[in-house]
Parts: sequence; C-alpha cells; structure tokens
Amino acid sequence: MTHISTRVAGTIGYLASEYAMRGHLTEKADVFSFGVVALEIVSGRPNSDTSLEEEKAYLLEWTWQLHENNCEIQLVDSRLSEFSEEASRMIGVALLCTQASPTLQPPMSRVVAMLSGDIAVSRVPTKPVYLTDWKFNDRNL
Repeated sequence: MTHISTRVAGTIGYLASEYAMRGHLTEKADVFSFGVVALEIVSGRPNSDTSLEEEKAYLLEWTWQLHENNCEIQLVDSRLSEFSEEASRMIGVALLCTQASPTLQPPMSRVVAMLSGDIAVSRVPTKPVYLTDWKFNDRNL
C-alpha cells in the first residue's frame, strides 16, 4: 500500500485557506498571497504585528473591520496620503483577492485591470468565513 502525504509549505498569513487547511493548491493561491502583500504595501506594515493593539495585530482582520465601518482609508500609510484614490482601489482589490473561496477571487488579469483603473473594482463580498469562524487569540503565531 502506497501512502501519499500532502505537505503544505508556506508562510502563515499568506496561504490561501484551501491550501493551508486542505493542501489543495489552486491557480488562485497566488491571488490570495498577492492580496495580503497589497495590503502590506498600502498600510506600510507587516501582515501580523503583535506589538500593536489586539484589534490591529492581524492585518486582514483589521482591514475587514475598517471596511465594514467604511473607514478603509485609516489603513493607508500616512506617507501615501496623496494617493488615497489609488490606495482605496488597492484595498478593494486586496479584499477581493483574499476571499476564502477561490471562485470568489478574481483572476490576476482582472486584478491588474482593476488596479490600473481599466475596469471598476468589483463589489467586495462579505467577510470571509475564515475570519468570522476563527478567533485569533494566540498572540504567539
């Protein structure tokens, strides 16, 4: 009997949920990672920073909190203040890229078109289930 094991490799916080939880690697795994990196760029901070207040420690969680309260602009690094329209566009695209289901994530060709302003940023669906179902209480991650 041959045993095949799937080993998931990557950096926590940048892995698409279907890959991190089930080892299913899809063509959209990089789309998810791009969304996280886009948020890091626009915010000027890392994906997780446990030295910050608890509500701000995890970038995706904080971004969704700001989005739900229509305050995404608070996420933007102050050094980018003159680029608020572009930063807002990038946040919207990043939220699309980090959806839990790969079917809800846009293909990279659409991501590029949205970031360049060739097409409008699609309406962002609801908060991904991986953020609503999980509590990130382990501050040592």
